[in-house]
Amino acid sequence: MKAAIFDLDGTLVESLPGITEALNLLLDELNQASLPQSVVRTLIGDGLWMLIRRALPVNKYPDAQIDKLQQVFEQHYQLTWLTGTIAFDGITDLLHDLSQSGCTLGVLSNKPHRYTVEITEHIFGRTLIPHIEGQQQHVAKKPDPAALLQLCNTMQTKPSETVFIGDSTIDLETGINAAAKVIGVTWGYHNREKLEPYQQPLANTVDELRALLTKHPL
Repeated sequence: MKAAIFDLDGTLVESLPGITEALNLLLDELNQASLPQSVVRTLIGDGLWMLIRRALPVNKYPDAQIDKLQQVFEQHYQLTWLTGTIAFDGITDLLHDLSQSGCTLGVLSNKPHRYTVEITEHIFGRTLIPHIEGQQQHVAKKPDPAALLQLCNTMQTKPSETVFIGDSTIDLETGINAAAKVIGVTWGYHNREKLEPYQQPLANTVDELRALLTKHPL
């Protein structure tokens, strides 16, 4: 492969603790019950707005209020992600090896662009992954392929020369919709049973991911 593009949360980084802490701070302010990480894990994948919508009682909060609550969540998250986000074991070494082999690296996330950039650069540095794209208002979010296709264009690679790696059904759908190569990972927020119906290669460990990537030579 000429390029490898990764999802962020649940693929490169374990971000559940920081997300859960910020969400529960918001829920506490609304006098709602806190949620355990096991529940928050099932709410992640469609961006912060939908995370908040799913965490709140049905039909109690109108969309306009969710917009405002997202701003409150982000105020909390600006503090909690710093202590609640780490790279999965072995990921940093894999990224370095891919980069040294000549593979161009990118990140594509439904997390707001600001946090996608901040977290990626904080954990992996500012040069290892040169192309970072989070959710922005003018581009449809995953699984729409628009953001992935735009990122491929920026990286000067064709989808057919690119492998997209992610942990969710949304990621697999995105890669398929963009006609890119796709690899799913099972250590994130969607389990293997959810990913298997897409009939794409799956990696249970970083070593398995490394082996699958070697099958797609540059």
